[in-house]
Amino acid sequence: MAEKKKVDFEQSLERLELLVEEMEGGTLSLEEMIRHFEEGSGLVDVCTKKLNEVEQRVEKLVKKNGELTEVPFEVEE
Repeated sequence: MAEKKKVDFEQSLERLELLVEEMEGGTLSLEEMIRHFEEGSGLVDVCTKKLNEVEQRVEKLVKKNGELTEVPFEVEE
Protein backbone atom coordinates (compact mmCIF):
# COMPACT_ATOMS: atom_id res chain seq x y z
CA MET A 1 0.00 0.00 0.00
CA ALA A 2 1.36 3.41 -0.96
CA GLU A 3 2.05 5.77 1.91
CA LYS A 4 0.31 9.16 1.71
CA LYS A 5 2.80 12.00 1.55
CA LYS A 6 2.08 14.80 3.99
CA VAL A 7 1.84 18.12 2.24
CA ASP A 8 3.65 20.97 3.94
CA PHE A 9 1.55 24.09 4.59
CA GLU A 10 4.29 26.52 3.58
CA GLN A 11 5.03 24.63 0.35
CA SER A 12 1.33 24.53 -0.49
CA LEU A 13 0.98 28.24 0.12
CA GLU A 14 4.05 29.06 -2.00
CA ARG A 15 2.73 26.91 -4.85
CA LEU A 16 -0.68 28.56 -4.57
CA GLU A 17 0.90 32.01 -4.74
CA LEU A 18 2.85 30.97 -7.85
CA LEU A 19 -0.28 29.64 -9.54
CA VAL A 20 -2.16 32.86 -8.83
CA GLU A 21 0.74 34.95 -10.12
CA GLU A 22 0.84 32.95 -13.34
CA MET A 23 -2.94 33.19 -13.77
CA GLU A 24 -2.86 36.95 -13.24
CA GLY A 25 -0.03 37.25 -15.80
CA GLY A 26 -2.48 36.79 -18.63
CA THR A 27 -0.23 34.52 -20.72
CA LEU A 28 -1.83 31.14 -19.97
CA SER A 29 -4.12 29.34 -22.37
CA LEU A 30 -7.62 28.46 -21.27
CA GLU A 31 -6.57 24.84 -20.61
CA GLU A 32 -3.61 26.00 -18.50
CA MET A 33 -5.89 28.36 -16.56
CA ILE A 34 -8.27 25.50 -15.81
CA ARG A 35 -5.41 23.23 -14.66
CA HIS A 36 -4.03 26.02 -12.46
CA PHE A 37 -7.48 26.65 -11.01
CA GLU A 38 -8.02 22.95 -10.24
CA GLU A 39 -4.62 22.60 -8.61
CA GLY A 40 -5.12 25.83 -6.68
CA SER A 41 -8.51 24.67 -5.38
CA GLY A 42 -6.87 21.54 -3.98
CA LEU A 43 -4.11 23.59 -2.36
CA VAL A 44 -6.69 25.90 -0.76
CA ASP A 45 -8.33 22.81 0.76
CA VAL A 46 -4.96 21.59 2.12
CA CYS A 47 -4.15 25.00 3.63
CA THR A 48 -7.63 25.40 5.11
CA LYS A 49 -7.44 21.96 6.73
CA LYS A 50 -4.04 22.72 8.25
CA LEU A 51 -5.20 26.10 9.57
CA ASN A 52 -8.25 24.45 11.13
CA GLU A 53 -6.00 21.88 12.83
CA VAL A 54 -3.81 24.65 14.23
CA GLU A 55 -6.88 26.54 15.42
CA GLN A 56 -8.11 23.42 17.23
CA ARG A 57 -4.73 23.00 18.87
CA VAL A 58 -4.72 26.59 20.09
CA GLU A 59 -8.24 26.13 21.45
CA LYS A 60 -7.02 23.10 23.40
CA LEU A 61 -4.68 25.29 25.39
CA VAL A 62 -6.39 25.70 28.73
CA LYS A 63 -5.51 27.78 31.72
CA LYS A 64 -5.03 25.70 34.86
CA ASN A 65 -3.71 27.11 38.13
CA GLY A 66 -2.51 30.25 36.39
CA GLU A 67 -0.52 28.33 33.78
CA LEU A 68 -1.23 27.46 30.18
CA THR A 69 -1.26 23.73 29.66
CA GLU A 70 -1.51 22.01 26.29
CA VAL A 71 -4.11 19.29 26.12
CA PRO A 72 -3.26 16.71 23.43
CA PHE A 73 -5.87 15.90 20.81
CA GLU A 74 -6.16 13.59 17.85
CA VAL A 75 -5.81 15.12 14.39
CA GLU A 76 -8.36 13.82 11.90
CA GLU A 77 -6.74 12.29 8.82
